[in-house]
This record gives sequence, structure tokens and C-alpha cells, in this order.
Amino acid sequence: MTKTLTVPPWGLAVTAMLSVQLGSALSVDLIGTVGAGGTAWLRLSMGALILIALVRPPLRSIRGQDVPTIIGLGLATGVMTLGFLAALEHIHLGTAVAIEFLGPLTVAAIRSHRRSALLWPAIALIGVVLMTEPWRGNVNMLGVGFAAIAAVGWAVYIVLTQRIGDRFTGIASLSLTVPIAAAVSALVGIPQAVGHITPGVLAAALGLAVLLPVLPFALEMLALRRMTPTAFGTLMALEPAFGVFLGLIILQQQLGVTQIVGIALVVLAGAAAQRGGSRAQRGTSDPVQQLHLPG
Repeated sequence: MTKTLTVPPWGLAVTAMLSVQLGSALSVDLIGTVGAGGTAWLRLSMGALILIALVRPPLRSIRGQDVPTIIGLGLATGVMTLGFLAALEHIHLGTAVAIEFLGPLTVAAIRSHRRSALLWPAIALIGVVLMTEPWRGNVNMLGVGFAAIAAVGWAVYIVLTQRIGDRFTGIASLSLTVPIAAAVSALVGIPQAVGHITPGVLAAALGLAVLLPVLPFALEMLALRRMTPTAFGTLMALEPAFGVFLGLIILQQQLGVTQIVGIALVVLAGAAAQRGGSRAQRGTSDPVQQLHLPG
């Protein structure tokens, strides 16, 4: 009698996080070829094609009142992706992830309806300051600004996802919003990428689209079937740490002791906010989308 090897849910979630950050780290090379905008456009376009191939967009289910939210979700995804990839041109991956994480962390704190919950975004902000070390006078404000734009995009996406509730969940919702995000990024991406698109570039973009968002989204859906949204959200607070780890391994981006303390504060604040925050019940919103986006 053979035994079936079952991957624990936390293993699926960790693999999803690694896929996201691996896709971000590997995007740096493509950014050097077609620019941040070009990378965003190609990756989102490839992701849209994959998602549409996997599931037919539920166009007939769209009601009039759904249209502004769907468009808003697509715009937020596009802005977040453009902002995050642009940040990678100027600052380390781990720092960009930590700043971007302030968006969902702030939303989680506000949703808790407790003033004390606002302590966690404040602690995370201290962590970001430790990571950027402004007292050294060499902070790349352009990179910080782009990452902050990505954080706002992620926060807006979470709010809009909650509004649409369970009308469009899972991959079906992404098949509607990612094409819009691709169209948004095309405004910046096509001018940057024109003249630099080769079969190798297209293949790289396709691979990156699989790493983010297709593979992590599928893994997260599987993980959520076997763990609570609160446990899932707490585990996802490790995301900035994975960004630092892959930034070190793949991009050779070194961190000092102060910056390591900073990322630890961001992770601690993220875990505390998720555990203390008021999360929606299953069937009223999609917790995966609220945590992971094509960014």
C-alpha cells in the first residue's frame, strides 16, 4: 500500500511567497532590457493571456454597478505593478517589498476598528526607516516614492476587492482585472519596450508571468482550503523577509545589522496586524486577492 505525500498548507503558502519574490528578483534583468514599464506591460500581458486560457472571463455575470470596481481593481493592479518594478530600478528588493507592505498592513489595522492597531503600521514604518537609513544621506527618494505608490495601489486594491465581495472570486476575477492592468501599463510600457522585444524577451516575460501571478495564486487557493484566513495572513507577513532573502541570494543585495532589525520589525508588525485585525469571513471576500497581487 503506497502512501500519498501531502504537502502541508503552510508549505504551499511559503512556496507561493517564494514564487512571488523570485519573480520580482528575476524581473530585474528584464527591467534592464525593456525598462520597468516594459517589464510590467509584458508580464501583465502574458499573465492575462494565461489566465484567460485557464478560465473564461465571466463577462455575462458583470452588472452595471460592478464595472467601476472592476476597472478600479485593474487600475490599482497596473499602478502597483508599475510602481513596484520602477522601485526595483533604484532600491533593494527587500526594501521595496517592506515599503509596499505598508499598504495592506495599514488597511488591516484600520479594519480592526481599534486605535491600538494603528501601532503596527507605525512600527513597520520605523522598520522601513531602519532599512533605508536616511541618516546616512544616501536615501534614493525616487525608489522610495515608487514603492510608496505600489503600497497605495495595493491598499486600494484590497478595499475594492472587499466591495465586490464574492461576486468574482479566484482566477475568474483576475481574468477580468489583469487585462485592464496590462492595458494601463501599456501606456508606459510600449514606448519603453519598443525596439527591444525579442523572442528571448517574450520567453522571459512568459516565465515571469507564471511565477507571478499564476503559480502563487493557485498555490494560495490550495493552502486556504486547509487553513484559516487569519493563519494565512499571519504567515504572509513573512513576505518582506523572503524579499530580503532572494535579494541577497539572486541580486547580491547585502544588508547591515540595522537593516536586518528593520525588516524584523516589518515582519513582526505584519504578523501582529493580521492576527489582531478583523478579517472577512469566507464567501464575503477573497483573502488571497487581498494579500497577493501581480506586483
